[in-house]
Amino acid sequence: MILDQLVLDKKTPKSKYAEDKKSEKPIRSVAKAISWRVIGTLDTLLISYLLTGKITIAASIASIDFVTKMFLYFFHERLWNRINWGK
Repeated sequence: MILDQLVLDKKTPKSKYAEDKKSEKPIRSVAKAISWRVIGTLDTLLISYLLTGKITIAASIASIDFVTKMFLYFFHERLWNRINWGK
């Protein structure tokens, strides 16, 4: 696979992402959002449980947190992908 990429003609990009190696495909941002939210949600679940002592309340807080912050993270990533600063 790596050898194929080295041998391929670099003058004919397959997509706009092939031209810009600093840009990410949206599906990568989705995967990153999901994996980060799983970690963040487990953290929120633990902290909520420690504060409330009730797993049902902690799970409710963690569930809402998971959904809202995943969307926020996705759009945050896409926005930062458009900014050239630091690339």
